Amino acid sequence: MDVIIEGFKKLSIAAVSDAMDKLGIHGTCLGVSPLQYGYKMVGRAFTVKYLPISTQKGTVGDYIDDVQPGRVVVLDNGGRQDCTVWGDILTSVAHQKGVAGTLIDGVCRDVSCSLELKYPIFSKGAYMRTGKDRVDAVAYN
Repeated sequence: MDVIIEGFKKLSIAAVSDAMDKLGIHGTCLGVSPLQYGYKMVGRAFTVKYLPISTQKGTVGDYIDDVQPGRVVVLDNGGRQDCTVWGDILTSVAHQKGVAGTLIDGVCRDVSCSLELKYPIFSKGAYMRTGKDRVDAVAYN
């Protein structure tokens, strides 16, 4: 049992935000909101950093098998809203694996799958265009 994670599960996001402010820690995700209000997720992060592709085709979700149950997938797509890095295939796999949820600095797609499964996604919105061959996952954790 992860005592720190269990402790955070007892707190509201407003309380965590206020505590971080008091400590001088910048920890906001400007413009990011849940697909469905009422979604909650707490867990250690599994991070992925994306960059726009240059000349070679890029990858989007090859990392999902490495994500442990209970983790929160945190995707840095540079706030891009013109292509997605998360959709229903990743949602289905993450849900089956027991992943706590996904946070995206950018947009997602296939929202209905997330809503049906009650899988928490926080993002800057939804858009249909895939990030495949538009972005490349360049760093993990």
